[in-house]
Amino acid sequence: MKYIFYALLFTLVSCSSSKKNYLDRSDTDNALFDAVKALKKKNSDTAAANALPVLYNAVQQRHIRKIGSYGESKELSRWDKLIEEYGILQNMHDVIIDVDAAHAAVTPVNYGQTIYDLRQRAAEDYYASATDLLTLPGRDNAKKAYTAFKKAGKFVPDYKDAKSKMDEAYQHAIVNVQVNPVQDNSFFFNTGWGNYGYNYSNEYFQQNLVRELGGRNSSRYPAHFYTDWEARRDNVQPDWVVDLTLRNIYIPRPQSYGYSRNVSKQIESGRDTSGKPVYQTVYARINITRQSFEARAEMEVTISDIAGQKTIDRRSFREDYNWQEEYGSYSGDSRALSASDWNLINNTRYSEPRREDVLNELYRKLYPQVKNRVIYAVDW
Repeated sequence: MKYIFYALLFTLVSCSSSKKNYLDRSDTDNALFDAVKALKKKNSDTAAANALPVLYNAVQQRHIRKIGSYGESKELSRWDKLIEEYGILQNMHDVIIDVDAAHAAVTPVNYGQTIYDLRQRAAEDYYASATDLLTLPGRDNAKKAYTAFKKAGKFVPDYKDAKSKMDEAYQHAIVNVQVNPVQDNSFFFNTGWGNYGYNYSNEYFQQNLVRELGGRNSSRYPAHFYTDWEARRDNVQPDWVVDLTLRNIYIPRPQSYGYSRNVSKQIESGRDTSGKPVYQTVYARINITRQSFEARAEMEVTISDIAGQKTIDRRSFREDYNWQEEYGSYSGDSRALSASDWNLINNTRYSEPRREDVLNELYRKLYPQVKNRVIYAVDW
């Protein structure tokens, strides 16, 4: 009897504690869904059943207050917020009516028609705003119109002619972008030092850039790309201009550094009277000379809006290029040397890279950053 009493007491305390947990939780939305889950798992869960009406009323009123606040706004974004809030309330409704025990505890409001009406009004409002924006000059307005037409179609699929209007706004937003040749303000170009690297920069940064971005037939981005020569040839007036300037290039002479290391190896020197191999340790010293340098260069990218007479973007990118080569000699027993040791010793041909080659490597590393920056500026 004593054990039955304690079992009943434990059950009552557990139920009371569970109910208290539902109602005392600060995240009332999750508490409500947890109560519904509990009733779905066990329809006789009185703690969840008793807590559910209180939770539903609290959650409903809190979202209704937020809806009232958003409804006073004149911003287009109010529609997104209103529909989101009503969507939460509708989700509560759907979850509750799906569980008989939960539906018996509370009768949730169905906001389906309200959400439908809001979506219609939101689509109408976004469409009207987009139509007005489309009559205004400037890429920014065309971009906003495109986004607004897209939102109208999101709220109501195939709303009016929103899709075709999106295409129209996209066409209005296309800019002609002229990519100028790299301007090399470094010591090498100004002193007439070589021209291989400069020719390479023209090809890599201007011609390759224009080609990889799609050129004048680009369809991936709302822009058409031209070299300065192509713009003159096609009589195209650029909207934007991309200027590329090489700055702070540094290609030093190699520095020498010498060091040594000792090597050893066990080799078979013969066999004993029983025929077993006899080993001895041989030694050698390798003297290594390392030639190395670290070059660097900086590329400044400036994107300008010619018509608007403003700078759209200016960014500098820096890259380093490290080169080193080693060769060596040895003293001692050559039998102690490994294959890699011999490679060092036989590396008698010193091949310092030409400065043009170093410049090419720096250009190659800078190129993807420059390309991505131009894409970021023109893309939506």
